[in-house]
Amino acid sequence: MTPAHFTFSSAFILGLAGLAFHRTHLLSALLCLEGMMLSLFIAMSVWTLQLDATAFSPSPMLLLAFSACEASAGLALLVATARTHGTDRLQSLNLLQC
Repeated sequence: MTPAHFTFSSAFILGLAGLAFHRTHLLSALLCLEGMMLSLFIAMSVWTLQLDATAFSPSPMLLLAFSACEASAGLALLVATARTHGTDRLQSLNLLQC
């Protein structure tokens, strides 16, 4: 495994560990998801450049577009949660309540 691959995979694993263990606030969960998507984007970009494959060149941009859509939906949910519940703590959210 090259140092670049190790760096990207460890960044993804750290984001996944942060998502699994630090789920107190919705904002921290969204930041961990964004870190994971950013590491995937950089890894796909480097992989495309290393292979010199022009067929895979739109893939990182497509992933970045989906990441931006995911971020905007997450921020909209964060704002809606903060307005209705007054906080972004995940412990205070009850999914059974209307």
